[in-house]
Amino acid sequence: MAYPKLTDEPGALEVAAQLRDGALSPLEAVDAAIARIEALDGPLNAVVVRDFDRARDIAKAMDGLDIRADQPLFGVPMTVKESFNVAGLPTTFGHLEYKDNMAASDSTVVAKLRRAGAIILGKTNVPPDLADLQSNNPVYGRTNNPHDPTRVAGGSSGGSAVALASGMVPAEYGSDIGSSIRNPAHFNGVFGHKPSFGLVSRRGHAHPAAGGQDVHDGPLSVTGPLARSADDLAMLLEVTATLPLGRKGKRLDQCRFLAVLEHPVSEVDQAVLGPIEGAISALEAAGAKVDRASDLVPDLAEQHANYLRLLNVAMARGRPAPGGEPMLVSDYYLLLDTQARNRYAWARLFERYDFVLAPPLPFLAYKHDATPLAQRKIAINGAEHDFADALAWAGIATFPDLPSTVVPVGGTDGLPCGIQVMGPMWGDYDCIAAAGGIARILHGG
Repeated sequence: MAYPKLTDEPGALEVAAQLRDGALSPLEAVDAAIARIEALDGPLNAVVVRDFDRARDIAKAMDGLDIRADQPLFGVPMTVKESFNVAGLPTTFGHLEYKDNMAASDSTVVAKLRRAGAIILGKTNVPPDLADLQSNNPVYGRTNNPHDPTRVAGGSSGGSAVALASGMVPAEYGSDIGSSIRNPAHFNGVFGHKPSFGLVSRRGHAHPAAGGQDVHDGPLSVTGPLARSADDLAMLLEVTATLPLGRKGKRLDQCRFLAVLEHPVSEVDQAVLGPIEGAISALEAAGAKVDRASDLVPDLAEQHANYLRLLNVAMARGRPAPGGEPMLVSDYYLLLDTQARNRYAWARLFERYDFVLAPPLPFLAYKHDATPLAQRKIAINGAEHDFADALAWAGIATFPDLPSTVVPVGGTDGLPCGIQVMGPMWGDYDCIAAAGGIARILHGG
């Protein structure tokens, strides 16, 4: 099944192979990526912090060096989300007051990417505080969707997905608490992986209000890779993960899937359901077992309400909204107990099923909209809905801390559509492998 695709540029593993074979030098790879950014990024505005001179110097120093076995990204140019600290570059989280906030050291993720041989070209755009499903801020302006510049890029890893989808870079790294990896992947037609909570370090991915100090990670938020293939996702996760994880390696025709396409909080638009139903039909035709209902699914309305409560605590670090009250510590721990019971319920479900399939969001990339998130509306199947209800499809994997991989499965009216492939805790590589298998069934890659 075709999906809107904008580039045939090689991915990270392909570029790395060219570098190993001597068909490409690190400087040639860097110069080619810089040329693509300079040629393509003007109307898109994705790569908003550029470190080209330093990247060229690093590439020149790499020329002729032996490639170690632990350097699968040797000489591969890439970008990272603006919220990651990169030594010598600003980290603003989209705020003018932090435009001169220069990071003194690399975040853990960036340091690991560099150790694996990656060359960081710069950083990609975000919304203020990473708190929207579009990437627009007063420091760097608005990022546009490459499939239709009148539409959003997604957020908060919107610049990340645009840089990939347009072919500017072969790999990216983002973060996710409210689908911030998954919705940009869905909107732009690329792969994105939300890891199991705690699998990848968030050190050095902290709001500049912390003044460069290490802070407690808090609940829900994760950092994870984006790429144009499942194999690239797996490799990027391998070089950044803090824990070694196993792989079941089951073929798709040996797997049992559960499709969760209805949610009591959020209706799904036909523009999303159509490509997803097509993907499920193709998966069934390939021999996989797909159920449409199960009594093991937790109460999704209750889960969503609790997700929003914990999300608000995580995003505001317990500070109350105007006119509100802070959450008591006792109530916070009761909420963590509720989250634990929800995790156990999903664990029981994954004793029966290998994977859960779900929409990443109930709509495709929408028109730019400056309305504050709390007041924003969105049309779904011709009717107006509260925009924030769409977060139900983010929380389905986020509240229980589960891994979820988004894979592009098709499109509607020229706009891409993805599907979430959720799995059990620590089943990250199996989710990515299943996403890759679905991609091969649908469009051969």
